[in-house]
Amino acid sequence: MADAKYDVLGIGNAIFDILVKTDEGFLASHGMTKGGMALIDEARAAAIYRDMGPATEMSGGSAANTIVGLASLGARAAYVGKVKDDQIGRMYAHDIRAPADIDAGEIAASSFVYLEGYLWDPSDAKDAFVKASQIAHQAGRQVALTLSDAFCVDRYRGEFVDLMKSGTVDLIFANEAELHSLYQTADFDTALAQLRKDVRLAVVTRSEKGCVVASNNGVIAVPAFPIPEIVDTTGAGDLFAAGFLFGLVRGTSYEDAGRLGALAAAEVIQHIGARPQTSLKELARKYGLPV
Repeated sequence: MADAKYDVLGIGNAIFDILVKTDEGFLASHGMTKGGMALIDEARAAAIYRDMGPATEMSGGSAANTIVGLASLGARAAYVGKVKDDQIGRMYAHDIRAPADIDAGEIAASSFVYLEGYLWDPSDAKDAFVKASQIAHQAGRQVALTLSDAFCVDRYRGEFVDLMKSGTVDLIFANEAELHSLYQTADFDTALAQLRKDVRLAVVTRSEKGCVVASNNGVIAVPAFPIPEIVDTTGAGDLFAAGFLFGLVRGTSYEDAGRLGALAAAEVIQHIGARPQTSLKELARKYGLPV
């Protein structure tokens, strides 16, 4: 929207990523499920740190990764998150500057407000989520939500569906596992049909199968972007959301938005870490995509 200060404002947990290469034995010894998420306490974290090998440390967080991707594409982006006043917190703030709390003016000045499903855990964050949505809609803006993780959907399935049906969110991002968890069915078409009934617009990513964009007008399939080798899938969904949202705020078709998302995801899975290491704007130009 021409009158918006920001194209997208993201609200999320400011998480610092610690990336470690390991083996199946390490996962088993610490009771970890490959490809899944688990909430742990400080004591368990200390035990994992003690046993793990060399690590790569960098700023992360689902919504923050998406916002960084949007900025790399050339969007006007902002981020709201909180960090502790310690070494890691200062490192995170150095990587991405952000307001301390929900600012009604900033929300109202953003074409899209982008929220992560992980925010549904703490009650104060949940309140901020709903408040941000109300402010955005009162200003004629749109609200997008990423479901974040099947583990997250398992805990808040009913509440997420209510957010869609009530119109609290306008756009949903999900992967196949999250979609199946949301509607408790193994049949993709059945789950997708229900999703189309519950929300105005949704995008479901399907790994190497690409994605589908689902709306009241139908379903559009967009292929994945071909790459020579997958190195690390951390952040793939976050960067896909960045590309897709960028396409929407630039007024592209859903198909081109999906292609931008596929390109951004392809870049991030070819290296360690959840944030782009090359200019997504230049990549999009290279492949003839709208920027």
